[in-house]
Amino acid sequence: MLSQQAIAIIKSTVPVLEVHGTTITKRFYERLFQSHPELLNIFNHANQKQGRQQTALANAVYAAAIHIEKLDAILPVVRGIAHKHRSLGVKPEHYPIVGEHLLGAIKDVLGDAATDEILGAWAEAYGIIADAFIGVEAELYQAAESQRGGWAGDRPFRVARKVRESEVITSFYLEPADGKPIAAFEPGQYISVKLEIPGEANTHIRQYSLSGAPGEPYYRISVKREDAAEGRPAGRVSVYLHEQAEEGSVLQLSAPAGDFTLDARDERPVVLISGGVGLTPLVSMLHVLAEKQPNRKVAFIHAARNGGVHALRGEVERIVNERPNFSAHWIYADPTDEDRSAGACHKEGRLDLPWLKQVAGTPDASFYFCGPQPFMRTVNRALKDWGVSAADIRFEFFGPAGALD
Repeated sequence: MLSQQAIAIIKSTVPVLEVHGTTITKRFYERLFQSHPELLNIFNHANQKQGRQQTALANAVYAAAIHIEKLDAILPVVRGIAHKHRSLGVKPEHYPIVGEHLLGAIKDVLGDAATDEILGAWAEAYGIIADAFIGVEAELYQAAESQRGGWAGDRPFRVARKVRESEVITSFYLEPADGKPIAAFEPGQYISVKLEIPGEANTHIRQYSLSGAPGEPYYRISVKREDAAEGRPAGRVSVYLHEQAEEGSVLQLSAPAGDFTLDARDERPVVLISGGVGLTPLVSMLHVLAEKQPNRKVAFIHAARNGGVHALRGEVERIVNERPNFSAHWIYADPTDEDRSAGACHKEGRLDLPWLKQVAGTPDASFYFCGPQPFMRTVNRALKDWGVSAADIRFEFFGPAGALD
């Protein structure tokens, strides 16, 4: 239990964190990697360079400070991050290291304003938060290893099939190299792929949603090739997978993880909304809905630039066309002449609330969405403006969590 004195001190630092939070977390990562370069084998270097990881951590620290009197309010966030930590291989011994350099970063940035009293209060709070993470992660490690087909750490999988789904997305069908059973997964979950890329100093780990149906003797991931763009380096892992991983290649995988999962207990209408490669977890959900709840009303909405980059369209349409309560709706921001002549999309431009109301029909439904962050902001705003209950709005970020408001 955090002392009342510590609570008061931490709450007094909220305005400072609002101004200096990202500077503190940037300094934290500098200190961390200078002292423990081996941890570069865990973190996504591209997210570091783009500042996404620093911003996500700053937001998490800020949220902890705001809710310091009732840390239970951030436990759902803790659980989501804990799934990622388990998938990446974060262990209890990493937490004291993180705590040391987080407090050091606060001191470095705030200087004399970071008094011993303030640092002591944050050390006390960090200990409690770290214990919460360690406890949740211990349960997740145990569950991942003890389930039928489960395992600890990394396990070699062979690329059984490599299928080009669009101009930018390719699917990889991954079978266990040992030929033994694999762990079940919930639709919406992901696995981590760990790569040793020739010429690279560090291991690279990326998390990819499972895009296929559960219950198969393989996992399927559908990976978008991330080429370099303004302000963004090329994705080392996605480019390597597209160019170098072939049928027969062996990849190291973690057991499935993630808390963005379909609530199969709900029988109300469900609306699955995706942008770009964000459709991957939702296609998995669609497979399960088709198998287990075929009479439930389901709307699958997908936004893409055009038909050339629209992956898994045929698979979704086959599922939908066999079930009268299911429907699929395509939005193309910049359709080609071929798209227009074929009537390939139902809407040109961007998703908006009037069209969403027409397609979804009712706000009394479960809404799941995933995609680029600007797209997710648009969807989130539309759902809130429609009056959809916060409990019925569920989403997944690819990478560090961002802000949707």
